[in-house]
Amino acid sequence: MKPNTLIKTVALCIALAGTSAAMAQDQLKTQDKDQLKTQDKDQLRDQDRIYGHELMTDQERLAYRERMRKAKTMEERMRLREEHRLLMEARAKERGVQIMHANPPGPGGMGGAGAGKKP
Repeated sequence: MKPNTLIKTVALCIALAGTSAAMAQDQLKTQDKDQLKTQDKDQLRDQDRIYGHELMTDQERLAYRERMRKAKTMEERMRLREEHRLLMEARAKERGVQIMHANPPGPGGMGGAGAGKKP
């Protein structure tokens, strides 16, 4: 192979490697953005599951979730939910606001009509 051809071949390989690296970085950035969007949606979904979430700080929501995770029985979780509901209702009354997405009472706050339930 001629030296001039060898130099062109090496330059071409370097250029292609750079392009591949840039494409890989773009793909990672897109994946990161998609993951953040998914996390944001998950966080919003979690907030909607917590009664009175709009009256709570991020730290309070984390503490509530942690208490619920640590509860060992369904009765304990139900007690925690009821205590939380009373606290949020008192907070809403104190602030003169209504709780936006009130979950109906029942196991897990999921008493509404859903799959397999008649409305």
